[in-house]
Amino acid sequence: MLPVQQRVVMLVDLDYFFAQCEELRNPTLKDKPVVIGMYSGRTEDSGAVSTSNYVARKYGVKSGMPLFLAKKRLEGVDSVFLPVDHDFYQQLSDKIMNILRGYADAFEQVGIDEAYLDVTQKLHGNFEEAIALIHEMKNDVKKQVGITFSVGVGPNKLVAKIASNQNKPDGITVIRPEQVNDFLAPLPVDKLLGVGRKTALKMEELGIKTIGDLATYDAQRLIEIFGRALGVYFHSAANGIDNEAVVEAGEAESISRIATLKEDTRDFEVIIQKINQLTEEIYKELDQKKLTYKQITIIAVRIDLTTRSRSLTLEKSTKGIEALRRHTRELLEKYLNESDLPVRRIGVKVAQLRKEEKKQQQLTSFLQTNKV
Repeated sequence: MLPVQQRVVMLVDLDYFFAQCEELRNPTLKDKPVVIGMYSGRTEDSGAVSTSNYVARKYGVKSGMPLFLAKKRLEGVDSVFLPVDHDFYQQLSDKIMNILRGYADAFEQVGIDEAYLDVTQKLHGNFEEAIALIHEMKNDVKKQVGITFSVGVGPNKLVAKIASNQNKPDGITVIRPEQVNDFLAPLPVDKLLGVGRKTALKMEELGIKTIGDLATYDAQRLIEIFGRALGVYFHSAANGIDNEAVVEAGEAESISRIATLKEDTRDFEVIIQKINQLTEEIYKELDQKKLTYKQITIIAVRIDLTTRSRSLTLEKSTKGIEALRRHTRELLEKYLNESDLPVRRIGVKVAQLRKEEKKQQQLTSFLQTNKV
């Protein structure tokens, strides 16, 4: 077994995924600005940009931007605005993730458009062989699905994630262990996971503008300013240290969804809105697969990248959306009462899954057949 520092970890990021799915479905969109929106339904333009293709980004359209502002930036341009079609995107994501899983020693999907692959054993710890493997993966996915993606490679998940954002779209960035410090040092400090806008402003007041500045800043002082958990994390992460394993979840035992919040927050209403979206997606999958659940879990990834979860096991299995909404709300309230760190990512998982009982279906069939 190779030591932790010699791992080869990849982060695959499906390029502007929702918009790219729409371009795949309708190739005439390829050269136009394409914006995928989460519409609130209040007015025709109310809602926010979920993602956009790179043509739209040249006009300053960004994820999270209000739709009315995106339309203003694209005024007079032959652009296309479409609502999120999660079912279609999920189908393509599932196909891609199944392909990628076959290339990994360990595989961890962290979103509809992102996954970590530990390929240490497959490549015998040799970073030189990573690019050939990535090209094989890219060709495979392109041929079978038609989607492109960017890949970051590093000795751990943290470095791989940051590297994946360096050459988009359809890019490859490989950072070998001996290159980690030189790679991270010149980057703005907010490129580090867990450093949001407010934290970056606080760090700037301390004279910390780059990850390199943070790496050499006194660790004890960071602990005094940000608390032990965050202080230790900032010091370790800035020095490229991350020992978190790539962990594969068992698909058969649970269904889960996780998403990144627009900003790090402890605001109940902001987080519950995202949780409600995730529960809708989970409910659709439960309904399609005719499954019930007995255990509900919420998963919070905090700004120091530590993960906390709160779970509840029901007396009886159910498939109801209302129970899912009610219990996730209760779990979030409980979590926020016990944790003071802002949340970066929030997830929902249902487990102890079973096939739906067929008694009601059999009774209905009997009544229809016998007309009693």
